[in-house]
Amino acid sequence: MNAIAEVQGIKKTYGKTQALAGVSLAVEAGKVLALLGPNGAGKTTLVKILVGLLPPDGGSARLFGEDPRRPAARRRLGLTPQETGFPPTLRVREVVELVRAHYPEPENPRTLLTRFGLWNLKDRLTARLSGGERRRLTIALAFAGRPKLAVLDEPTTGLDVESRRGLWQAIRRFAEAGGSVLLTTHYLEEAEALADRVAILHRGRLLALGTVAEIRDQVGLKRVAFEAETVPDLPGVVRVERSGPRVTLFTADADRLVRELVRRGVPFRNLEVSPVRLEEAFLLLTGETGR
Repeated sequence: MNAIAEVQGIKKTYGKTQALAGVSLAVEAGKVLALLGPNGAGKTTLVKILVGLLPPDGGSARLFGEDPRRPAARRRLGLTPQETGFPPTLRVREVVELVRAHYPEPENPRTLLTRFGLWNLKDRLTARLSGGERRRLTIALAFAGRPKLAVLDEPTTGLDVESRRGLWQAIRRFAEAGGSVLLTTHYLEEAEALADRVAILHRGRLLALGTVAEIRDQVGLKRVAFEAETVPDLPGVVRVERSGPRVTLFTADADRLVRELVRRGVPFRNLEVSPVRLEEAFLLLTGETGR
């Protein structure tokens, strides 16, 4: 594995709260790793340790083979934090130039702003940007220095659907050109669309790590969906979801479940048997009832 960033046995405690309990994972060159977990799982703490903003209490972190707290290790890093403030009297292009000045081979400002739909706003004061425009500028700045690794912490929060899809395209192009991405997100469809591998954190521990298909296989369940007025209690069903007449049953043995429906004479229609989605696997692994 060609890891450009990794943590081994990372531990971090805040008072009596253990934020991370021996987490190990790596970001591979040219790949997108999605870091998932409910609020309080330890995602942001892990990101801060990996980019050198926070020291671990135990374990080790390496960024491009070096201690991430060394400035030299961060020269090939781009970062989008969850929250960013801009000087209100600076214009968009001035903020971009300010960030570009920190890198030896920065991205062309017009190329950068056009990529994120901001070129027509280059002369606007940051104080006059909408929430979505400010978020897009924050994301654009992560790519201002032509990074080898982009760490994007909840980048699409607050963006509309069109802007979110545009960011997905930018991330895909970046990875296809050899860049690496560590992405934290609450949008499970985002991880499913972009990630080469997925890591699921829960209460400071790594629950699962692998491709989307491997995460689904770890759950070991199938979804059996159909329309029916009533459904009796059936053996082997571990979760039931209903949306109007549509019922979805989760089971390890879909064939047996369908045979049982027929044997009991349950009137159903529009039957569909499929693997669990990433979002469903996430909820089943973490025991959460929502994102």
